[in-house]
Amino acid sequence: MMQLITSPEAWAALLTLTALEIVLGIDNVIFLSVLVSRIPQPQANRARQIGLLLALVFRIILLSVLVWLIGLTQPVITVTSVALSWRDIILIGGGLFLIAKATHEIHAEVEARDVEEKDKPSPNAFFWVIVQIIIIDLVFSLDSIITAIGMAQDIEIMIAAVVIACIIMYVSSGPVARFVAEHPTTKMLALAFLVLIGVALVADGFSFHIPRGYIYFAIAFSAAVEAFNVLAKRNRKKVAG
Repeated sequence: MMQLITSPEAWAALLTLTALEIVLGIDNVIFLSVLVSRIPQPQANRARQIGLLLALVFRIILLSVLVWLIGLTQPVITVTSVALSWRDIILIGGGLFLIAKATHEIHAEVEARDVEEKDKPSPNAFFWVIVQIIIIDLVFSLDSIITAIGMAQDIEIMIAAVVIACIIMYVSSGPVARFVAEHPTTKMLALAFLVLIGVALVADGFSFHIPRGYIYFAIAFSAAVEAFNVLAKRNRKKVAG
């Protein structure tokens, strides 16, 4: 342990892996923010906390079964000359789930409804939000941990990077969730990016890698434009008031 603490290579690996884990966690935070916006505020806060805690637990559990995880990358079936591993199958399933969920949410936002109907969530809404969070946490955790295994050799570094990234996700998820809930156009933008992320996961499952830099640049650019729109809207309200 002391060798790791005093090793510059270990610190470099920790910083690099932590940054990567934070970037990979952006998808998780966006999905959580969209999901919890459908339930009342007290339940939304609890669901967000449970979701991020599960994300941390899943990542640490998956790290503790490294041999099994490495085996997940071995081909198990072949579809039209494309060899698929369990990791690929999970990524494809998770990507399709994200696409279906985001499309359903977009339809619900666009479809005309009575205000009363919107304000009365289902009694089981909290339970189903938690179920969906568990499903997507597993998908994102698997992708995150397999990336960690490829970048670092020491499990202590991997666990430290995952814990730091999850703490940062927890701190940032509250403001992100509130912002998404308060600005409907931002929520629609987040849902559109969930579709994009789902497509990227499916593509990864079929061994067609879409560089995440393109996706995250698009997210950052669109978020900046939306931020200017929000500021402009506030300024117009102040002038009108």
